[in-house]
Amino acid sequence: MLWGEPSSEAVRVRLNYYVKQGNLFRIRRGLYAKDKNYNKLELATRIFTPAYVSFETILSKEGVTFQFYSQIFVASYLTREITIDDQLYSFRKIRNLLLMNSIGVELKDESSLATKERALLDILYLNTDYQFDNLDGVDWEKVFEILSVYGNKRMDKKVKELYQHVLATR
Repeated sequence: MLWGEPSSEAVRVRLNYYVKQGNLFRIRRGLYAKDKNYNKLELATRIFTPAYVSFETILSKEGVTFQFYSQIFVASYLTREITIDDQLYSFRKIRNLLLMNSIGVELKDESSLATKERALLDILYLNTDYQFDNLDGVDWEKVFEILSVYGNKRMDKKVKELYQHVLATR
């Protein structure tokens, strides 16, 4: 589509030429970048689509958990672990109904990223008992708004417990 070529073979040849010339960097089959300084969060959401960065990646970035994770965690329609350029991408499967619902997912720098409230709920969706380090910066109004999308009684109960704990420690 980029070059207006009707033949996929001609496109493949042209891509190989640009890779050999150093004008393109082949990241993975079907994915190319101008150089090795590509946005890894953007790549995470392009490997398998639809997808968005969530879970521990967002929670540690936002200070909700203090544990450092070098891998990038992604909500997707399948579960896989892939290493590209020494970066581990962990894809975790969530229901399509949740994956396709964009509430609490923002587009930043060509990457789909969960808000900390959505990432918190995504973690609780997959883990029955998860320990959070700092819930002070969480907007509980947003959490309860997004929670309705999950339709999960276990999560409803856990979120109410977490909220009561936060209120009790203030």
